[in-house]
Amino acid sequence: MTISKFFSTVAASLMLFACCTPSPKQLTDKAINDVMNEFQAVGIAAAVVKDGKIIYDGAFGYKNLETQTPLAQDDIMRIASISKSFTATSLMQLVDKGIISLDDDVSDLIGFKIRNPHHPEIPITLKMVLSHTASIRDKEDYFTLDHLNPAVYGDCAESYFEYKPGEGYNYSNMGLNLAGTILEKVSGVRFDDYVRENVIRKLGLYGGHNIDSLDANKFALIYNKENGEYVVSEGAYRSRAEDMPGYVFGYSSPIFSPTGGVKISAHDLAVYMMMHMNYGEYNGVRIISEESAKAMQTPVWIIKEKGDDQYALCLKEFVDFIDDEKYNVPGSYPVGHTGGAYGLNSIMIWSPADNWGIVAMTNGYTDVEGKSFLKTLTNAIYNACIKE
Repeated sequence: MTISKFFSTVAASLMLFACCTPSPKQLTDKAINDVMNEFQAVGIAAAVVKDGKIIYDGAFGYKNLETQTPLAQDDIMRIASISKSFTATSLMQLVDKGIISLDDDVSDLIGFKIRNPHHPEIPITLKMVLSHTASIRDKEDYFTLDHLNPAVYGDCAESYFEYKPGEGYNYSNMGLNLAGTILEKVSGVRFDDYVRENVIRKLGLYGGHNIDSLDANKFALIYNKENGEYVVSEGAYRSRAEDMPGYVFGYSSPIFSPTGGVKISAHDLAVYMMMHMNYGEYNGVRIISEESAKAMQTPVWIIKEKGDDQYALCLKEFVDFIDDEKYNVPGSYPVGHTGGAYGLNSIMIWSPADNWGIVAMTNGYTDVEGKSFLKTLTNAIYNACIKE
């Protein structure tokens, strides 16, 4: 064989190999489709970030089962508790301006006494509220602050755990609705408007808490599984227009759900995530200071018993979540948050050490015994698109 023929043969073989070898996008598409099939998901949207760029952006399944309308990449979905980080980010802007401090007594910020009656001498600080160490107990209806207001419920004993504020951890949606109300009262801007203008739009993104300010045609319907059938969760996109005539500024903010009400696409959530990955700045736009961004990512509550979160300020460290041992040792844990409500599941997770991140969300899925939907989906995406 001549040298020229040899190299021609090699080149042809390489081209054939390249054609037959799936691309990272094809591998990721397949990984997500496999999870969709396993969990009978209605729809999944996902985006992957690496070294400051979105390297994957995909949507699968349906935004509306009845009409069989496909889910698109720019469709928006309620992301549940990932929203807490938007509330904390907004409050950190006020911290950066010196208007408030993480060590402030929330009683002074909200305008009425917030105290655990078991320990009335201990102030509850904003830092405690954002890290779920304030000893505030969720009530069935946490979309009102009445349960924390002595003028309504006396000592409010049922709204608190018996441990001292700052000395225990319990995830509290009511606490974050309190935090959102503090944002409104201190900033002088209605809660949903503040977050939209100062975080979401400032990053050039589309989304928000108030569905009446968003295009309803972009909503991916959320589904719960009931008696083996998918049923639309009407409450996921409830309009608050009927509540507005009685809205009390600096008190009624929980109706917009500072704890879980953001609606946004996977792509735009990935951009927001990149801002946090870059410690408060994205594409030349600074949202919070580097100091505040690092504070949000630094655990306040370190795991003391199995099942605890390693929780910071509305962000947490994921322990034993990624099936790659390098991310399961102290100092290498990924950071982010998850969300779940009305049948949806969402995740925003990134590695500060290796500069990759994953955003994924579903508008409905079926439980699989012994398996976590979010963990299965996240690891499938990681293995297909990131792992070397």
